[in-house]
Amino acid sequence: MRQTYADQVFINCPFDEQYRPLFQALVFVVHACGMTARTALEADNGAEVRIEKIVRIIRECCHSIHDISRVELDADSGLPRMNMAFELGLFLGAQRFGERRQKKKTCIIFDQERYRYQKYLSDIAGQDIRAHNGSVVELIRAVRNALATTLPSDVLLHSGATMAERYARFQRELPVLCSMLGMDPSDLGYRDLASLVSQWLEVNSGPRLQAA
Repeated sequence: MRQTYADQVFINCPFDEQYRPLFQALVFVVHACGMTARTALEADNGAEVRIEKIVRIIRECCHSIHDISRVELDADSGLPRMNMAFELGLFLGAQRFGERRQKKKTCIIFDQERYRYQKYLSDIAGQDIRAHNGSVVELIRAVRNALATTLPSDVLLHSGATMAERYARFQRELPVLCSMLGMDPSDLGYRDLASLVSQWLEVNSGPRLQAA
């Protein structure tokens, strides 16, 4: 099925090992909602400047998920990581100042704790900031509920709890799937992960339920 602008979801989050369980859950729930997850990891083109790649992906996505929770100081530099807040600003700027299609953009913003952002990014006060508390289940439920509001009224989705159960099953089966394909589940590239998620969802029934 050909994906449209309305089906593209930009994921702006940490990509380190510590965040991996939440990142994989984000990719899964986006695809389980019948959409396509997009990240800066999807293309490794040394000829494309990183900021240009991020701007291009933001331009192509109607929806986005931003996790701004990683604000701890780096152990080596003693400085905070600002990339996630910067990319959130780019997305909000595109929504505010872009042409008609860009003004349709929606976003979901997460922090570790609900009101913690007020201490380091108070300019986004008034936005609906969600807390995932480091929980895969809470993250999946919140993303599912938010994306469901962007779909046509005759499209129904499995509940957040059901999607979380399906994700847990996918994780249990992932090592076997990777073994069959000669892959290492602890070292999956983004495209490999997205492909495995999509194929698993297709084999294990579609995510959308058509209302009567």
